[in-house]
Amino acid sequence: MAGYENGAEQPSCPELELPELLLTDAIRELHSEIENQWDSLRLSAFQTAAGRALWKHVVNDPLADVLAGETYLRRLHEKMKNDHMSNAREVSGVILAVRTLWFDSKIEAGIASFRNGETQVVLLGAGMDARAYRLSCLKDSEVFEVDFNDVLQVKTTLIEEAWEHKYSQLIAKSVTRVAADIREEDWLEKLKQSGYKPERNTVWVLEGILYYLSPSHAMKVLNVIADICDHTNTVLLADFMNKSSTMLSNSSFQFYSDWPDHLLPSLGFSNVKLSQIGDPDANFGLINDDPLNLFNKLRSLPRTLQINPEDGTPCRRLYLVQASSSPIQVLL
Repeated sequence: MAGYENGAEQPSCPELELPELLLTDAIRELHSEIENQWDSLRLSAFQTAAGRALWKHVVNDPLADVLAGETYLRRLHEKMKNDHMSNAREVSGVILAVRTLWFDSKIEAGIASFRNGETQVVLLGAGMDARAYRLSCLKDSEVFEVDFNDVLQVKTTLIEEAWEHKYSQLIAKSVTRVAADIREEDWLEKLKQSGYKPERNTVWVLEGILYYLSPSHAMKVLNVIADICDHTNTVLLADFMNKSSTMLSNSSFQFYSDWPDHLLPSLGFSNVKLSQIGDPDANFGLINDDPLNLFNKLRSLPRTLQINPEDGTPCRRLYLVQASSSPIQVLL
């Protein structure tokens, strides 16, 4: 039976094939233990990895299966299978795929914008992100992954197991894991103690993290990064939810911004560009031109609207935002 992915004809959803490593007792026991103990913020890392693993036809992430775990792979695969069978206009996981590809492309562009000097890439709330092992643009960059200590310990264990089975190898110049809670005051100091240099060109990656923070914590994180712009060339990449998106039932979302392209300049950032899923730089051939597609419907409505006047549904938006700053711009 033919399926349709976001309106474009595609083969039916392939059967789920789990890598042998994921089926070993050690890996299964580790994933089972954390799935029963961790909170929603920590577990969101596995949901993201599952999205990257099951959209492997567009996202190259050899570690994603092992990092996601069997439970989250099966859960998302079942949703995707049902979407294909019902010829849904939007297939589950497409937002994760587009978001991943958008961040990938902007990280590469951000590094290229630094015409000289060493480059650092800092991932806040890194979770199961494996970009240091898959993006060739990071080959001359030092990567810092900041997250909870238990998350980083599990990630290290899973990657070490994958290495032993030759699943992948490090591509970045280096990767340093920094155990810190970005809701606390000392996360930047811990980052510095781990080798981060405020005076070096830096790309900051805040993917899938800001909306899990309280408004005060999210603003503190953004202000800390803005203050560092006084010392170095900086690129900020982040995604923001609007108010309607944070009001999903049973969600853990807190911080939102309906106008992040206004917020960031008020903090000192410049060259701010906002994109929505389906825009030319946030499409990647995964969103077609069907006006009834959810993402195209949202893009056609004014951003001031929280409710769609045509059908009464909430206008839940995800904004992908890039910004930059430099000591010269700050002085000006």
